[in-house]
Parts: sequence; C-alpha cells; structure tokens
Amino acid sequence: MADKAQLVVEGKKLAVSNLGKVLYPKAGFTKGQVIDYYIRIAPVLLPHLKDRPLTMKRYPNGVDGEFFYEKNCPAHRPSWVKTAKVWSHGNQRDTYFCLAQDLPTLVWAANLADLELHTSLARKRNVAQPTLMVFDLDPGPPADIVQCCQVGIWLRDLLWEIKLESFAKTSGSKGLQLYVPLNTPASFDETKSLSRALAEHLEREHSDLVVSKMLKALRTGKVLVDWSQNDEHKTTVCVYSLRAKDEPTVSTPVTWDEVEACLKKKKGEMLTFRSDEVIARVERMGDLFAPTEKLKQKLPKTWDF
Repeated sequence: MADKAQLVVEGKKLAVSNLGKVLYPKAGFTKGQVIDYYIRIAPVLLPHLKDRPLTMKRYPNGVDGEFFYEKNCPAHRPSWVKTAKVWSHGNQRDTYFCLAQDLPTLVWAANLADLELHTSLARKRNVAQPTLMVFDLDPGPPADIVQCCQVGIWLRDLLWEIKLESFAKTSGSKGLQLYVPLNTPASFDETKSLSRALAEHLEREHSDLVVSKMLKALRTGKVLVDWSQNDEHKTTVCVYSLRAKDEPTVSTPVTWDEVEACLKKKKGEMLTFRSDEVIARVERMGDLFAPTEKLKQKLPKTWDF
C-alpha cells in the first residue's frame, strides 16, 4: 500500500497519509485499515452520526501512544466539513463541534487517527433535547461482560414494565450499553432522573451485583449502571465506532438473544467483535440499531420503583 494517496470521495478531494503506520501494534492494524473500515461501515454508521455534535478521540501514535479529545473542530478542516455551534457553560464560550454528515468527513476524521467517535445524545438543532436515554454497564473486575448481560436483562425487563423498548450494544471495551430511543420531546433532566431511579432500584434489588455510584471502591466484582451519561455536556461512544484497545474492536449492536446466550454460556468472548466481524455481521443482519433513530417512545410522567 502506498503511504500517501489522493482520494476522491463523493466528488471531494482528500489527501491521506501514513497509510502503513501501525495504529494497533499487537494486531498489526494500520491507519489504512482504519480508513478502510470506516469507508465500508459508513452506510450504517453515518445515520447515527448525522447532526450529532462529534467529539474526536485521536491517537496520532496509535493505541499505545498519547491520545487527546478534540471538541472544537480543527481550524485546518476542509471547507466542506460542517460544524455545530454549541454553548459551553464550563468555558463560557461557543464550541464548534465537527459534524460527520457524509463519507468524505468520515474519511477525513479517520485520516486524523480519530479512532473513536463520541457523539451527543441530542442533535444540533436542539442540543438540550436528547433523542435517546442511555445506560453504560461497566464491570468492575473480576466481573466482566457476562455479568453485564445479567444486569442488562434485568434493566431491559424493568424498562419494558414502563413501556420502553431498549436496544443493546457492546461498548467495544469491557461492558454493555443499553439505549432507549425516544425521538419525542424530553429533557436531559428527565432522562437523568429516570435513569438514576432505575439504576438505584436495580442496586436495591440486586445489591450483590449492581452499584449505581461511581466510587471505584464500591465496584469490585460488581456492575456499575452508569446513568450519568444522560447529560447535555457528555458524549457516548457511537455505535460502530472502533475502540482503542489491543485489537480493533468495535462498539457493536447485539440482539437480546445474543445477550441471553452469552449469559447462559458464560462466555464473554461471544460479545467481542473485531472490525472485520462487524462488517460481516452488517452484511448478514443489517443495522440492528436502525430503530434507535426512528422509534418514538415517551418517558412516563411518573414512576414508582
């Protein structure tokens, strides 16, 4: 593979470089392969990125090197890269986030070694209105994704009791994430209150396995149900994003049948997917996360857990 190339992507000219640079040393996975993955996954990834302020997590020297988060879209961006202006209360100024609206922008970001794509739960036209509620199930060793599957099933059933359907994806790292599509008017205060109540209820019901507070000391052998991601100023790793681990693993949508099978067989590796496996899954199963963009669900006015 040539180390530099001029690509024409949907009519946009794009210079890419260091294509042979190994970004995942243990897997021998190169920057060229990162770009190739994002091109191939783009048809199912782009709908989940569209109109969502994007925080880039860049690894210029690979997953073992220094990384940095980039909220402000780089000044050297091509003129066709769109941005979203979002007021930062912390910094008391506007932040101009990149928007990955199309394939050329996705390729441009991948060329910057933006391995991980972290998105807002809201869209640019109303950044104070989440379209999703999310739960990040994070295991404290020796717990792993198998225990996350158990907690995920409990949480799914609890959500179903208040008439909310949920969808699961792997974090691409250690845990599991549950998404509840709303696509109806809601505030972050409302999603945060409900998600916290659900997490605390699960902690009361299953105190041997579930914790709802972030304190590291409480988390050994337990699963943190992290509700705090439901915040206007936080981002969550986007579905189909690569993760910066030893292997080029991906945050992958999974069926509830797969979650239940992982729990039954107690094999965490059943829910670990590399980039090539995810491409094959999408060809076979389509986008399991497509409903999260369209399904309309209303938060309950009251609840009693």
